[in-house]
Amino acid sequence: MPKHRRSGLRERLWVEGPRALGDDELLALVLRSGVREPDARQVAERLLAAAGSLPRLASAAPAVLCAEAGVGPASAASLLAAFELGRRLAARPLERGAAIRSPADVHGHFHARLREVAQEELHLLLLDGRHRVLRSALISRGTLTASLVHPREVFREALREPAAAVVLVHNHPSGDPTPSGEDARVTRRLARAGDLIGIPLLDHIVIADGGFASLREAGAFEAAADRDHWDEPLSRVAGR
Repeated sequence: MPKHRRSGLRERLWVEGPRALGDDELLALVLRSGVREPDARQVAERLLAAAGSLPRLASAAPAVLCAEAGVGPASAASLLAAFELGRRLAARPLERGAAIRSPADVHGHFHARLREVAQEELHLLLLDGRHRVLRSALISRGTLTASLVHPREVFREALREPAAAVVLVHNHPSGDPTPSGEDARVTRRLARAGDLIGIPLLDHIVIADGGFASLREAGAFEAAADRDHWDEPLSRVAGR
């Protein structure tokens, strides 16, 4: 047996550093509470094999984790907490007062949070008159359709703040950020509503594991909504 396999994972981490350990070994350390190390390694290997990759495992539901032999509610909670900490470290903090000047700025704030979410989520980014962050709000979960996303639900948050402008952000669990026809219809409807009440919709950003896209750049906005725009040129669909 190789020397590194004979050494305990915890000992290896202290001596060699966490970067020297593989994905299965790091997972085994998280799972070790109440589980013997060899068993924890086997469970970690099975979890990775079942998910297909570490990113997919990180987005798994608690029930999926608990379905694996050897993973109870406590172990699943430890895994979920570790994955969420990693996402938060990878994300740029969305701080009140931070300037938002382009779709790339929006992507930087939301990518780690949304790229691996298993269902669609629609978020609203509220900005002041100089395109600085006031806050963000989750508007809906589930398939994005014009029938389900009503302007009053979106702009209620903007009026409550009050915001001078807004940006829509939602994810594509498929991994492809290319806007759909329904994405464009929702965008046009909400852009018209924002124009009527005086809170312009600056853009609608689609985020996915494969990159991001701007609905404004894709031509989904009508002329009435083109009076307000980003301070910097828009980015096209971009990779991570």
